[in-house]
Amino acid sequence: MSPSSSNGSLSLRQKKTVPGKPEADVVVIGSGIGGLCCAGLLARYQQDVLVLESHDQPGGAAHAFEIKGYKFDSGPSLFSGLQLRGPQANPLAQVLDALGESVPCAKYDSWMVYIPEGEFLSRTGPTEFYKDLEKYASQNAVQEWKKLLDAILPLSAAAMALPPLSIRGDLPLGATKLFRPFSEIIDSLELKDPFIRNWVDLRAFILAGVKSNGVLSAEIVYMFAEWYKPGCSLEYPLHGSGAIINALLQGIQKFGGRVSLSSHVEKIVVESGRATGVVLRGGQFIRAKKAVVSNASIWDTLNLLPKEAVPNSYMEKISRTPQCESFMHLHLGFDAEGIREDLGNHHTVVND
Repeated sequence: MSPSSSNGSLSLRQKKTVPGKPEADVVVIGSGIGGLCCAGLLARYQQDVLVLESHDQPGGAAHAFEIKGYKFDSGPSLFSGLQLRGPQANPLAQVLDALGESVPCAKYDSWMVYIPEGEFLSRTGPTEFYKDLEKYASQNAVQEWKKLLDAILPLSAAAMALPPLSIRGDLPLGATKLFRPFSEIIDSLELKDPFIRNWVDLRAFILAGVKSNGVLSAEIVYMFAEWYKPGCSLEYPLHGSGAIINALLQGIQKFGGRVSLSSHVEKIVVESGRATGVVLRGGQFIRAKKAVVSNASIWDTLNLLPKEAVPNSYMEKISRTPQCESFMHLHLGFDAEGIREDLGNHHTVVND
């Protein structure tokens, strides 16, 4: 790795072949946040790890880029809990803590919302939103919102105490309502107000790119606790989402891990029922002595595997799994001269 580049991410040397020996204990495909967290923890606990990234920038959907002096985040722009530490901290904060890294953040407690019903400054905390509901929705919406918070805030302690491993859909751990779609909690509370249901769908989309019927209750309950508990606030990395990628890369490097960019994996090699390595686009074979971990999508990962190595039941499950609808990100750079100082840093515009 070379020193930091101007786009906020560590600039990694790109080669036609992987630097160092063509093997590792664990090979990680993809340098998204999930792949980097996995690689960082493996390196932290004395595993030889190699991350292979097809793109020329690390970070996956969270990578940063720069054009004509303007720095842009390509992925997440809404964060909370990055400064917390301990077992109930944001899982990403737990990983950064294990790696001995931190991400300086600015804190704020409000964002502008533009919806068909009106424009208002939405604030974090348990009481402020009631005022917005009274003005832009109805008294019934106020009562339903109170009913929702009364039901889910007590669940937040349980959601925050869950280790991230427990949310895996392929493990038989989902016996509680926290592992069911959040829409089931809404339906069980018989919430009918259209403003409340639309607002919850909006929050779910901002969090996960899907409506409340496509996101686990544990995720929404955790988010509600971060946004609506007393004294809460939102955070934004001072150097953008690229600072998170930078911190994870530094942690991986610190513990001896490697990251190779422009290293496109063509296929995963499976021998005797076990993944033993990968083949890159140029033909180079990288041996994985213990495991191959894929941070690619489930559909892309399936295409990397030999068909005979994958059970038909799993292939059918993947084919039935719906993908998020696509949406476009438009990045604009503005000359800051003359812009009002109280413009704020987040604006949510909903036309319908």
